[in-house]
Amino acid sequence: MIKGLDEMLNRDFNITINNTDLLDEAFTQASYVNEHKDQNLKFYERIEFLGDAVLQLVVSEYIFKRYERLPQGRLTRLRAAMVNEKSFSTFARECHFNEYIRLGKGEERANARNRDSLLCDIFESFVGALYLDQGKAAVEKFCHQVIFPKLDSGMFDEFFDHKTELQEVAQEDGPVDIDYDLVEEFGPANDRMFRVKVSIEDKEFGIGEGHSKKEAEQKAAQQALKHFDTTNMNLL
Repeated sequence: MIKGLDEMLNRDFNITINNTDLLDEAFTQASYVNEHKDQNLKFYERIEFLGDAVLQLVVSEYIFKRYERLPQGRLTRLRAAMVNEKSFSTFARECHFNEYIRLGKGEERANARNRDSLLCDIFESFVGALYLDQGKAAVEKFCHQVIFPKLDSGMFDEFFDHKTELQEVAQEDGPVDIDYDLVEEFGPANDRMFRVKVSIEDKEFGIGEGHSKKEAEQKAAQQALKHFDTTNMNLL
């Protein structure tokens, strides 16, 4: 058993893996297996294959249900941004998975445990192990802890056009006036910030901040959308 891994998962994510052999396999690279042939170990690649498919499904289902107005093309681009090497390696580091990978001596000297491609593989293989051990519901719970909050934090904002969405929602029953007004500029000259408010029919609905007016307007529109029931397109 990899020292400290099960304790970390329980402490940070309230996850207890029943089959610890699966967990060891998910965090073991082939180089380590090759240096310990007498132990009859397995490495992560088969479980990673499964974890990749499970993550594709869980993320697809979540964004499909959450963003009911997004067309297929934008859903595809958003999923591609969430389910890729860059994102998964970031999540793996935030989960401290890099600290628990079993590597051969050569790979350890080459600092492989901080390699994006390996961290992505390990993240997928952990999800595969979790799925095999406890099923899809456990993977969904883990994704709600690690992946889905990134949508609210703005990690994937470039794949949304909140201003267009607000216009579509607000004008569902007919034309309305939507205005974006610069409230304030602040911060040093080399790191200027902008604060913008959005009003619908002269009533303030949201305020956003950003390093550009465009970014601040998008944040304000995102805030304004919270005033609407996006299932029925009615003002809350």
